[in-house]
Order: sequence, then structure tokens, then C-alpha cells
Amino acid sequence: MAHETILVVDDEPAIVQVIGERLRREGYQVRIAGDGGTALAALADEGEPPHLLILDLMLPDMDGLDLLRTLRGAGSNIPVIILTARDDDVDVIVGLELGADDYVVKPFNPRELAARVRAVMRRRAEALALAARLASLEADTRPPAAAVPPEGLHFDPPARQAWYAGHPLDLRLREYDLLYFLAQHRGQVVSRTTLLDQVWGTDEFIDDRTVDVHVHRLRHKLAEIDPGADLIQTERGVGYRLVE
Repeated sequence: MAHETILVVDDEPAIVQVIGERLRREGYQVRIAGDGGTALAALADEGEPPHLLILDLMLPDMDGLDLLRTLRGAGSNIPVIILTARDDDVDVIVGLELGADDYVVKPFNPRELAARVRAVMRRRAEALALAARLASLEADTRPPAAAVPPEGLHFDPPARQAWYAGHPLDLRLREYDLLYFLAQHRGQVVSRTTLLDQVWGTDEFIDDRTVDVHVHRLRHKLAEIDPGADLIQTERGVGYRLVE
């Protein structure tokens, strides 16, 4: 059974009760914050910080996106699932771009939310295990910076490290997997469905927008190295192609 603590930030008692009951049944410890200020105080608790945040975008004292922006701006990497009752997809996309890990639209099935929590927590555990593994690697197992060619994309799969134009790329777990998969199929148009199946897996509740957001992040990071970079091209209505 899980023992992680989840902080639910929502001011609707009925929703908080449903979420709390479901997550406790799954074995999680649940803490509640009815507004953004209370949530920030709980997240700043160094003694017992939560392991995951379920964040409603409509809070009484601040916008949930502002709270998320504050967290990521402060360097917090706590996994976040956003809840939204808004019909506008822009809010979801902005939330994902700000660093949310997943989202659920109200009204929602509590079992689906619990499944999304498990998926995010699993990805978090994978990322932490990977970081520990990389930290334990001997320095000579990684290509020295001087050995990385100054042009193009290059990968070190055992270390899950990528370089572009001789510069290391600071990539999240799924960003690396996505870029590496596209690179393995250079010049080919890869559909969003294929990317979802091959990079995220079929057991996760995600959709095409998640792929689009990750591609947007990759383009931004490549452009930071080369503003004229256009490596990942969009094939409208189909998917993406990596060219060099």
C-alpha cells in the first residue's frame, strides 16, 4: 500500500470529501487546504512536505495557475495534478506548460483521479530512481564535453543525456524519451498516437495535448541553444517529424 502524503487544494467540501475518501482507500495520507495561502504554508513545511499536489484552478484567494507559477518559480518539483471546471482548453495547456504533470476536468470519476495519481507517482519514482542511478555513475561512463561533436543532436542512452550543437540539454524524463524516439525515426512523420503509446505507454490517462505541450518545451530548449533551430516540424493533423 502507498504511504505518500497528498495535499488537496480545493474549497468545495463535497469534492474534497470524495477525493479524500478515494485516496485514503488507496492507502494515501491526505491533507486539505481550502485556499492558496494555506497550500503555500503546507508546501513550505520542511518537516513533512507532501509528495503530490492536487490543485483546483479556481481558489477563493488566488488563481490556481498563479499558485503553480509561484511553486515552479521557487524551484519546487512536487508533482501537480490540476483540477479544472473551465471549458477553455487554454487553462489546461497553460497549466501543463507551467509544469503541471496531469489534469482532470470536473466532474470526474474518483477512480480515474486515483489512477492518474498512481501514474504520476510512478513517473516520479522512476525519475528519482534515474537521478540516483545517474549520480552513481562513474565520470568516465559519460562522454566528456570535449568529445561531443559541435553540431547536431547526440545521445548517451545509458546516462539518458542529450546534447545539441555541443551543449547539454536539461530534459525531463518524458522530454528525453520523446526527443530520443523522434531522433530514432529521423525524417519520418510520427503520429501523436504512436508517440503516446511508445513514450508514455497505453496505461496512462493522457491525450494528444500532452504530446503538443512536450514538443513545445523541447522546441523552446533547442531554441535557447540555437534560436534558428527548427528540428521538430509539425505535420498538421498527423504528428511530428525530426529533421537535421
